[in-house]
Amino acid sequence: MSLLELGLRIILSFFVLLVLTRLMGRQEISQLTFFNFVSGIAIGSIGANLAINPDVPVRNGLVGLIGWSTITIALEWLDIQSPKLRKALDGEPKILIKQGKIMEKELKKARVDLDALLSLLRDKDIFILSEVDYAIFETNGNLSVLKKSPPVPGPSVDSIKKSPVATTLVSDGKIHTENLTKLDRSEPWLHQQLMLSGVKSLSDVFYAGLQKDGTIYVDFKEDKLPE
Repeated sequence: MSLLELGLRIILSFFVLLVLTRLMGRQEISQLTFFNFVSGIAIGSIGANLAINPDVPVRNGLVGLIGWSTITIALEWLDIQSPKLRKALDGEPKILIKQGKIMEKELKKARVDLDALLSLLRDKDIFILSEVDYAIFETNGNLSVLKKSPPVPGPSVDSIKKSPVATTLVSDGKIHTENLTKLDRSEPWLHQQLMLSGVKSLSDVFYAGLQKDGTIYVDFKEDKLPE
């Protein structure tokens, strides 16, 4: 393939992709769902082959781009019309925290671990779990958070240095001994604090952490929510 042909292919694929992207709308960038992600990769791959692969005829490359874009536009239109199809293509939001309780089963379904959840909350400037009433994991990967009003504090912990961020003490029933050491506290002290929060067995605790306001926040594995 000559340099002239390569240049013409690059220019052609660029403008075709530009036109098709405008036709498909801005959702591909602003609200990137799983379907948008797959569609974007496929169209980009076809465009790249059209630009630099001499084994791909220009006609076939254009047909591939236009055909895939047409399917994408048609499915997005059907997505708007049919809630069932929208659920099949994009999935559905998952409630990770409900009425202040972490939903462990929903975390597993969303493939989000506890550390990732805490990181997503910090992105929302939330460093105290007890401030959260609801947290919803959206289909585009964003976390929507509704704070409690007013926030409900946990049991107060005296004579301990406060941390600018929450410190994990128990995760999935296991004690974080390194964090306890940093706080200059022992496991008996932790068990005492957990008992004050109504914990009967360490295995019942999904998460327990020292909040930056000096309170202990506890979330149980089997949360009982009010009807």
